[in-house]
Amino acid sequence: MADNSVPRATVVPIESKPSRRRMTTRQRILFLLTGWLIVMLPFLFWWNTWFGRSLTDQQITEYLRDDRHPRHIQHALIQIGDRMARHDTSVQQWYPDLVRLSSYSIEEVRNTDAWIMGQDNSVSTFHAALLNMLNDHSLIVRGNAALSLVRFGDATGRPQIVALLEPVKITATESGTLHDTGAIGTAVHQGGLVAELKVGNQTRELRSPIAGRIESIAGGQGQNVPSGSEVAAIEPETEQVWEALRGLYVVGQLQDLPPITSYERDSPHIPDRVRQQAKLTAEAIRSRAK
Repeated sequence: MADNSVPRATVVPIESKPSRRRMTTRQRILFLLTGWLIVMLPFLFWWNTWFGRSLTDQQITEYLRDDRHPRHIQHALIQIGDRMARHDTSVQQWYPDLVRLSSYSIEEVRNTDAWIMGQDNSVSTFHAALLNMLNDHSLIVRGNAALSLVRFGDATGRPQIVALLEPVKITATESGTLHDTGAIGTAVHQGGLVAELKVGNQTRELRSPIAGRIESIAGGQGQNVPSGSEVAAIEPETEQVWEALRGLYVVGQLQDLPPITSYERDSPHIPDRVRQQAKLTAEAIRSRAK
């Protein structure tokens, strides 16, 4: 006999939703602390490395002797330079430190120091220290020392200023094979990687001694490079050229005209203000020669 009863629908029991677990007070504190750190750590890093932050006299004294943190030394030097520009005579207490730092082991510190000592051309010890810095192994330090000497009415560093206008050649210190190179026209920072050279099983990094732009590369991937040969040339950055042209406006000579007038040309890499300064510098040199 057929079963005429209506089939029953399958009933799926509704599972009760689990109650939301509330955060404990400890968890809330940890959550808020983590969020605070995410926001504050970048700010604190910026605040501690920003050279514009004012320092007290005690902090400047401490920073000038903080060999573990060279950026602290730079920070103190820049603060001293700002005060010197305002003719604040209290900075004279640190003048012996400025002379001492002219032979410091870190290039960036010597570079900043050379510039700062040019702010007071009445100090004979600064003058002597800057003359010694003309023999520094760093092109930028030599250039900044030469520019500061101009403020002392001393043109001894004129060749070092001219060198700031010229492309820097990077050469291979060993024979090897180019493994990787930057592209022509690429901007590089001072100390930035320009190329890698494979020497046997080892890799040698070739870095730029100046900030600027890659003007030329000797070859591409796999190119054999003999020792002493040119691998790349770096065109100096705008600010370096600008300061050099200003210095040569005062001390430049006729034989300096070729690198100066090269910056008068129309080029997307030469700003108008640099072209104008090159013209003014060349005119001043020709006027003096008459």
